[in-house]
Amino acid sequence: MRYLITGGAGFIGSHLADRLLGRGDEVVALDDLSTGSPHNVEHLSEHPRFSLVRGSILEPKDLERTVPGADVVVHLAAAVGVKLIVERPLESLITNIRGTEQVLEAVSATDAKILVASTSEIYGKNATGPLHEDSNRILGSPFKARWSYSSAKAIDEILARAYWRDRGVRSIVIRLFNTVGPRQTGRYGMVLPRFVRRALRGEDLQVYGDGTQRRSFCHVADSVGAIVALLDEPDAVGDVFNIGALNEISIRELAGRIVEETDSTSSIVSVPYDVAYEEGFEDMERRIPDIARISRVTGWTPQLSLERIIGDVIAFERARLDVPEPA
Repeated sequence: MRYLITGGAGFIGSHLADRLLGRGDEVVALDDLSTGSPHNVEHLSEHPRFSLVRGSILEPKDLERTVPGADVVVHLAAAVGVKLIVERPLESLITNIRGTEQVLEAVSATDAKILVASTSEIYGKNATGPLHEDSNRILGSPFKARWSYSSAKAIDEILARAYWRDRGVRSIVIRLFNTVGPRQTGRYGMVLPRFVRRALRGEDLQVYGDGTQRRSFCHVADSVGAIVALLDEPDAVGDVFNIGALNEISIRELAGRIVEETDSTSSIVSVPYDVAYEEGFEDMERRIPDIARISRVTGWTPQLSLERIIGDVIAFERARLDVPEPA
């Protein structure tokens, strides 16, 4: 099979490329390298079934030279990370809405299947849990960047479903809940690599708000396994699936675990949301996935523990920062 991965030099895209190549598929990665990095796929540069195309989903000519011939398109390219969304709202909206529309339009001219990556941000301020795919969306003002991002991703989902119903495009939508692991950047607010890097440097770990907000974290290897399972399952077409783990933990507790695991001298400090992001920033108390649907359709469940996740990120960041192991 020939796979096109938009955002293929990104965190999740590069791990997905590894998995697909490992089972004998061919992979073309399309990436403008704005948030992805060639370092993520450097180890694949000589692979005979891999190619990296530098280009944008916003440029029709780049889609014209990559979409035709693909059996499957995995659309991961997007503006990601709360910090990036807040700092560059217009750029994020254009990338996430216009980009997805153009990818779907290009795919509609072929026989390819497409998987569109969405986000747990879809659920907004709904703090009940676990959240299933039909849970209500509870949003604040559309003039808050976070909720405009949530709305943009909802439009992506609506477009994917409309192209399936009206034009027969075989589309699948996934909602990712805090996928983490090696190669993830901490530049745009991703909490786990940010905490680990600061702990390894002996810097204060900044917990936004009071730190009681609760999240779960899914290892990228598990998330990639879920994506592949859905792509291989004909009954997944036309539906939406949560992908995440059930290892719920508060952000302050997570910070404490990382300080302990890195044997760091770092302190844990609280930073108001208004300072970390923007005035009037709104967060949610809890965001945990219900994964019954994907488990029923594919049999997938996450396998890697939170301890393994933290350990893998620490090991990766130690090597990247050249920080020695503690005695």
